[in-house]
Amino acid sequence: MRDVVVAGFASRFGSEPTLVVRSPGRVNLIGDHTDYSEGFVLPMTLSLGTWLAVSPATGSRVRASSDRFDAAEFDLADLHHGGPAWTEYVKGMLWAMEATRGLDLYVAGNLPIGAGLSSSASLELAVGRAVAAAESRPWNAKQAALLAQKAENEWVGVACGIMDQMVIAAGRPGSALLIDCRTLEIQPHALPPETAVVIMDTGTTRSLADSAYNERRRSCEQAAAALGKASLRDVTVDDLSEARHRLEPELFRRARHVVTENDRTVRAAHRMSSQDAPSVGELMVASHESLRDDYEVSSPALDAMVAAALGAPGVFGARMTGAGFGGAAVALVDEGMVEPFVDHTEAAYRRGTEAEPRFITSPATGGVELLT
Repeated sequence: MRDVVVAGFASRFGSEPTLVVRSPGRVNLIGDHTDYSEGFVLPMTLSLGTWLAVSPATGSRVRASSDRFDAAEFDLADLHHGGPAWTEYVKGMLWAMEATRGLDLYVAGNLPIGAGLSSSASLELAVGRAVAAAESRPWNAKQAALLAQKAENEWVGVACGIMDQMVIAAGRPGSALLIDCRTLEIQPHALPPETAVVIMDTGTTRSLADSAYNERRRSCEQAAAALGKASLRDVTVDDLSEARHRLEPELFRRARHVVTENDRTVRAAHRMSSQDAPSVGELMVASHESLRDDYEVSSPALDAMVAAALGAPGVFGARMTGAGFGGAAVALVDEGMVEPFVDHTEAAYRRGTEAEPRFITSPATGGVELLT
């Protein structure tokens, strides 16, 4: 992909780029819809991602091109919404960073769009790393993640938490990161030995801005307020049980998912450290059931994919991953059984749907990096 993005830049702008950035995608092994309640998540970065070729330009004009989408031009002195949708993530990051120097940039990538692998945050962090280098700013992963979250929340309009941005900014090779979304403390946990992570793209997409994502976040805030807590992070299972009569049934189910998911995520990280792949898999399955039944963010395609995976050889556990409403699922699989696992899962999934699935096996890689 590095050669692709450099060649694309040269073709578009007639010169070699000054900078090249690689920004990974991410998959979350467990801990979904907990980050915006200051909870715990356990994601890892992927070998798939976004590559960005950049050269600083004279003045404040930005020329943005891509191998997959329409090009656009805009001025840092007059940033506003409009134009190709993908450039809103570019503009949002430039706005959040208060960038002052114009850029020529070309984007290439191999992440499936809308599959729940965080193509948007990958692009945001790529832009952030490039701006820091072009304007000779010090690089701080935590601050960059917070700025990318601000871009997503306030410019793009998606009320996401910090998980995607933080793991992409600070990912560690070979490990998932247990992220405390309140303190932003990170703890690397190596994947269990002789296991592989298989991402199962259902072939169905969703738009977070148009989905029920923001509605779920409001439900968490309402439930926390009704329980007299700053966030659901401060609520225990016992607290929730005692206060059940004070919450509407739907709010109770939403809160129950977040509270129990936090517990599952911390336990999964500890089981990973103990090299206990079967226990991690059991917790992944329980997570999917909670996301499906209590949080109601799964979909028929996601449920079909998880069911197909759980019937396949070599599987320890599987669940939907990401925001839901379509997109991808993830499975933890015996490393020596990946091929029969994929063959069985794909065949079973295709029997129940007309969607075109895609299967990706990826190691945990490092976070966003400046290549040139």
